[in-house]
Amino acid sequence: MNANHERHAVEVQDVTKSFNGRKVVDRLSFVVAPEEIFGLIGPNGAGKTTMIRMMMDIIRPDAGQVSILGKKLGEGTKDVIGYLPEERGMYRKMRVIDSMAYLASLKGMDSKETGERADELLQRVGMAAHRAKKVEELSRGMAQLVEFLTTIMHRPRLLILDEPFANLDPVNVELMKEIIFDLKKQGQAIILSTHRMNDVEELCDRVLMISGGQRVLYGGLAEIKSRFRSDSVILEYGGELGKINGISGTHQHGRYLELILDGKTSPRDILNQLAGQPITVSRFEIATPSLQEIFLRVVKNGQ
Repeated sequence: MNANHERHAVEVQDVTKSFNGRKVVDRLSFVVAPEEIFGLIGPNGAGKTTMIRMMMDIIRPDAGQVSILGKKLGEGTKDVIGYLPEERGMYRKMRVIDSMAYLASLKGMDSKETGERADELLQRVGMAAHRAKKVEELSRGMAQLVEFLTTIMHRPRLLILDEPFANLDPVNVELMKEIIFDLKKQGQAIILSTHRMNDVEELCDRVLMISGGQRVLYGGLAEIKSRFRSDSVILEYGGELGKINGISGTHQHGRYLELILDGKTSPRDILNQLAGQPITVSRFEIATPSLQEIFLRVVKNGQ
């Protein structure tokens, strides 16, 4: 294994996949590092699920290559991956503990280890009392939490989560996020595919957005936000605001005011003007769009 591969939990090189003559993934390339939470985002039909299935070796690319931890697909890569699909599917008639143990055994864990590990994880999320219940007796959210725990039972080095927070109440969302952060600290690479942009902003180190099967955004969150930063500043103040030169308009957003610059005026010019006014400035910052705003802008403009 070369040093370059050792740095990557996932390496996708010029991957293309077509169905019925239509390219669903088109010459896509990206890498995921160990100890990284990586956001895979895009509109419905963008090719995200197809890309995940290729990483899982469920389907093969028509061209290009996918490597997992430096190995080509099929070289024992499935056992190092934990996958939580959007479509859930546990054995509903089995007891929680038995279902978790059985699915973990398919990843190579022995029976003694599976029981101990299942009890440890159920204890962590406060579900130890439910270990002997049938899966069908659980609420939808509890069943989903059990499926997530089953996904991490065998301590996968790569974790792929597809809409993991759907159907969970806020308490369990935070609990799952804590576990995800802990897994990252333990060295696992985590791919998060979701439409919840606020969760991507909170959790992810880097993001890949695909649209029409192609890469349209790729990089660190701070870098992406800086790239889409608008020519406006956010102002929160007390007192009577006088005339400000060098702006083309304003937008009131609750307690703060957005000043849209005219393209010739810098934020420092605005701040200097404010210093000469009889107001108290409690907040002054360059406006940075949310990932949700960037997502909508990219999809709308086809950037």
